[in-house]
Amino acid sequence: MSVIEEKWSELADVKEELAARDWFFGTSGNLSIKTSDFPIQFLVTASGLDKRKRTKNDFLLVDEWGKPVQETHLKPSAETLLHVEIYRLTNAGCCLHVHTIENNVISELYGDMGVVGFKGQELIKAFGKWEEDAELEIPIIHNHADIPSLAKVFSQHIHENAGAILIRNHGITVWGKDAFEAKKILEASEFLFCYHLNLLQLKANRLKTGLNS
Repeated sequence: MSVIEEKWSELADVKEELAARDWFFGTSGNLSIKTSDFPIQFLVTASGLDKRKRTKNDFLLVDEWGKPVQETHLKPSAETLLHVEIYRLTNAGCCLHVHTIENNVISELYGDMGVVGFKGQELIKAFGKWEEDAELEIPIIHNHADIPSLAKVFSQHIHENAGAILIRNHGITVWGKDAFEAKKILEASEFLFCYHLNLLQLKANRLKTGLNS
């Protein structure tokens, strides 16, 4: 099995697992996995396809500028330039982008602040933060309709080989050294978002009950 075939299968498995979680609403989301460092080349999801299905057209190979390596009728995902920035600036091997209700709500709640923070949560360890009372901050950027503009702003928040960035009312993009680490960070992020929203709802209900008692 060639490197491309191996990486294709690995990314297809990740796509299948995320699809089972229902994280690809309306063909949204995009995934990629690096196949070569020199030159940079990576497999990325094709635009506009149903990611709940597994087909031979799921991914296409693109170069360091996000352009198809070979002639094809497929188009790279619209946000491929975000993946380009990650592979250009880090040693990451996989990048995942999904739209969920929770990450969209979190990004709207804290969008004006430009960041959402978490502290004292066990799953922060997924980001490599192991110290007691570790704090995690995930930046939130404006959702520019122009993808090159979005990529330029996005790149300003890429500082490590693994991480996460929220795009306001758009979704989350995570990356890691390989598919396993990227998926781990994505799962941890979505857990933190869901926990935080549930906690806010619980506190609101308690306040309401107290006021009505």
